[in-house]
Amino acid sequence: MTTILLPSHELTQAIEASEIDYMSDRMAAIQGRNGNPEGVEIRRFGQAVAFYSKTMPWPSFNTVKGLTAQEVDVIEPILAFYRARERKAQFEVLPSLAEPSLLKRLADHGLYQSGFHSSLYIVPRPSLEAKDEDDSIVIRELKEDQFELYATIHCRGTGLPNSGIPHVAENNRVLYRRPGWKFYAAYVRGEPAAVGVLYMKDRAASLTFAATLPEYRNRGLQRRLLDHRIEIAYEHRCELAVGQCSFLSQSHRNMERVGMRLGYVRDAWTER
Repeated sequence: MTTILLPSHELTQAIEASEIDYMSDRMAAIQGRNGNPEGVEIRRFGQAVAFYSKTMPWPSFNTVKGLTAQEVDVIEPILAFYRARERKAQFEVLPSLAEPSLLKRLADHGLYQSGFHSSLYIVPRPSLEAKDEDDSIVIRELKEDQFELYATIHCRGTGLPNSGIPHVAENNRVLYRRPGWKFYAAYVRGEPAAVGVLYMKDRAASLTFAATLPEYRNRGLQRRLLDHRIEIAYEHRCELAVGQCSFLSQSHRNMERVGMRLGYVRDAWTER
């Protein structure tokens, strides 16, 4: 029988904590590279965590997680932190924490609601895949010398230029020997076609950073990678697995297909 966690404030907090844990560890590993070439900074303001990268301007690397209505006074120093680095601040706000006082203070500081992002969850369980289902697809854990392969699929699958491959390779290679991190590739008839990453800490698993080469899309590869990582989380006795995606995206549908449920849709608030 499948265990289902019902929505609650405690579940929301557990999902967000898992997201903060994987992002903090990932950014700390990149920051720890010799000379900190990506210019990564991680700064805590009360319970809120601000992430910044000088060379990676994308919102996922430059965002604030963990802000609550009880700590609205940290908004101004966080804005100053990003302004000093010539970067617009982005705050992630959970529905269960979106009290009027917090939203009003964000608006008063010139921020606007700029987008939404979904977080889904599942209690880890054994694989749903039949052992004989499409044996042309095989999931394998990546080895330490395969990060150029990982980066190639990551960049070409997400639309980044090939010039970014060496940077993506190095920023992920540093995670290989850190506790909790695992990298997987889906092969189609022996050819690498898709990748997905898993991070585990404190009985919680994050299903992160997935991509598929354009020529291999619509073959169920990400569904297979999700299912495999959920089973690995189960084998490691995790009690919760979490994934993030754009609302109603293909990733959202894939997560629903493997039994994940919507935990919440968080708001993004960005400085004008």
